[in-house]
Amino acid sequence: MLGLSSVRVVLRNNSKHLFHLSAAFLVCCATLTAASGQAGTSTAMVAVPIKLHQGDLLVEARVNASNKLTFKLDTGFGITTISPKLADSLHLERIGGLTIDGIAGEERADTFRGAEFSFEGMTFRPRRIAALPSERQGKQRSRDGIFGADFFRRFIVEIDMPARRMRLHEPGGFTYSGKGEVIPLQFRRDTPIVEAVIRPLGQEPVTARFEIDTGCDDCLCIGHDFVSANRLLDGAKPRTESARRGVGGSAPIQHGMLDELRLGQLVVKKPSANFFLEGSPASNGQAGHIGLGALQHFKMIFDYGSRKLILEPAE
Repeated sequence: MLGLSSVRVVLRNNSKHLFHLSAAFLVCCATLTAASGQAGTSTAMVAVPIKLHQGDLLVEARVNASNKLTFKLDTGFGITTISPKLADSLHLERIGGLTIDGIAGEERADTFRGAEFSFEGMTFRPRRIAALPSERQGKQRSRDGIFGADFFRRFIVEIDMPARRMRLHEPGGFTYSGKGEVIPLQFRRDTPIVEAVIRPLGQEPVTARFEIDTGCDDCLCIGHDFVSANRLLDGAKPRTESARRGVGGSAPIQHGMLDELRLGQLVVKKPSANFFLEGSPASNGQAGHIGLGALQHFKMIFDYGSRKLILEPAE
């Protein structure tokens, strides 16, 4: 869950200038090193409010002219989903099913077509959407579905955490004119992947590939094999053991901390980390994933078509 903390922003080329920010949506105290930039411009754009609720990044949209409904923004999800109850009420056409891989297993879901999502004049018409049975349970009642990879492919998605706004740009008319850090994206299936550097406490830096997962509320989640191979728990100041829940069930983890996370020239100091004691939150070949706890220190611009993520430090 996201809590209250204070962030100190330092410009790398002038460390004497310090800025103190306070924000109710920050989970881990961090120091960022970078130059800030300006947002991009596009000929077609809409801006809609976003909010954080119990660690979920949420936005409202209408589905087939419905009242406003609430959806989670999740780059770690391969397909857009709606709750089974909503699928029933909209009388969508069932067209089959699929299996969704999750944090600790898999879950079977029905698929539907005929849904159109609208955002103040812009529309998103996915070829198909899924309805997960687990969406009937627990905290999922606070949302009506999840916007996954197909949503992020449809638009240039700008998530402005300080302003609590999401801006959707038409890809053909978008031009970025700022000075943010441009991080190249690779993809495994539908999940964006970046190369990043982590420095464990008291150890040398380690370079690895991480999935970008806005659906995770912590800074980092790291798979068991990578944790063991790099002895990350040796100096991680481990805290309590618990479990991370997701599609397919739960997995045991050890909470801890790293010295820093580097994304290009940007540095997040003392990020919290969940070290998996079994399995991994990411697909084979990836060390783990970078979550909203680290990313929310930046304005994020996801440009899947150009395979890049632009990060601007919050001012």
